[in-house]
Amino acid sequence: MTLNAYKLIYLYCILIKKIWRKIMTSKELNADLTQGKPFIKILIFSMPLIGGSIFQQLYNFIDTIIVSRFLGIDALAAIGAYYPLSFLVLGFIQGSCIGFSIPLSQDFGAKNHDAIKKDLFNGSLICLVLTLTITPLMIMVAGYLLEILNTPQEIMSIATNFTMISFCGIPSNILYNYSSSILRAQGDSKHPFFFLILSLAINIILALIFILFFNLGLNSIAIATVISEFFAGILNIVYYIKHPSFVKISLSRNFFNFQIFTHICIIGFPMGVEYSISALGAIVMQNAINSLGIYAVAAQSAGDKIRQLFTLPMESVGAAVATYMAQNYGSKQSARLKNGIKASLTIQIIWSLFSFILILFLKKPIINLVLGVSKGPVFSMTHQYLTIVSYFFIIHGSLMIFRNTLQGLGHSMYAVISGVGELIGRSIGGYLAITSLSYTMICYSNQLAWIVSLSYCVIALSFVSKKDTLLY
Repeated sequence: MTLNAYKLIYLYCILIKKIWRKIMTSKELNADLTQGKPFIKILIFSMPLIGGSIFQQLYNFIDTIIVSRFLGIDALAAIGAYYPLSFLVLGFIQGSCIGFSIPLSQDFGAKNHDAIKKDLFNGSLICLVLTLTITPLMIMVAGYLLEILNTPQEIMSIATNFTMISFCGIPSNILYNYSSSILRAQGDSKHPFFFLILSLAINIILALIFILFFNLGLNSIAIATVISEFFAGILNIVYYIKHPSFVKISLSRNFFNFQIFTHICIIGFPMGVEYSISALGAIVMQNAINSLGIYAVAAQSAGDKIRQLFTLPMESVGAAVATYMAQNYGSKQSARLKNGIKASLTIQIIWSLFSFILILFLKKPIINLVLGVSKGPVFSMTHQYLTIVSYFFIIHGSLMIFRNTLQGLGHSMYAVISGVGELIGRSIGGYLAITSLSYTMICYSNQLAWIVSLSYCVIALSFVSKKDTLLY
């Protein structure tokens, strides 16, 4: 890049820093989402979520650099083989925990403190049951799942160890995701972001220590992630307990309510299943990638890490929309629901255009930074992947709005069906890639999944709006 290009990037970073500082110190940040201008409310509330997703992906980005520089291409490919399983299991946990907090957001919007106490108790109990069942199960089947994916034999051993250790951290992942969802459901998206940044810094430091001083290899990354997620979850819980205005509960069977327990499950688990169904498509696609060889596995892994740096903020805006919709639906504000959709779509369009331009001009140096090379088959395939996916960012951003609107309104089953759309799209792309041995089809698989799912969500929201007098 030229010197002027570097100056432009520097000036842009200064501008973003000033805007970020103003937003993070705004009094609106922890305010009730049922009041104020929807565009400003959604933007400000989503900024810590966006910041969290960016910092989390920056960790993954740095993590990829550490792995490729210190541990080699085989280790990078092993992480790529684990990713769809992570999407399947941890995606289910993340989606479920967000869903568990939807009734809490609705009751917060309705200012029903007694219901909030019961939501918190029953949601926590569900998370405990989930932890005790899913953790041992996934540890036992980790190696078998990697075999189903046709993971290349040269990386099978390190991929299996990495996956099993990562699954040992499922309790930490549930703790962090549910505690963060509790805070966000009551209007606080800032502190989960602060705790996440701190945990990511600890994660990087621990990973380097385990690699350089204890020679734990790729396992270092998994162990560091488990420890840092547990630390962030504990910080969320401690902050919630000490915050004077948050509704407190105690361990008492008086708070258990089977009807509320069932309602939270009905809202939460379908959202988790929707994530997992989408992940099944990723597994089909990973199977296709694995059949194309280790270069394809490494290139898609690196390319998708970079892609997520731009699309995860879109998902964060979607998460903010779910909370916004839940609170305003609970307070029965019809006009704010409609204006919230328009405002959030505007935010996604702006971000999509910015991301496209940034990738257009900076993809080569970014790929070079990740892989440590500026030519060769892995570099070329990663470049192709990023080029194709960047044209479809607006589709992904719009999908996050319509899907999370359905979830925030309490229609989780519609979101599950949208996940089937993603499964179909990725399955078609994976099948075509296997039959034609075409890496190009791999590059189009995600986008095909987004298009199918978005089409369904638009139709589903239209149907819901006609049936619900608050939305019509």
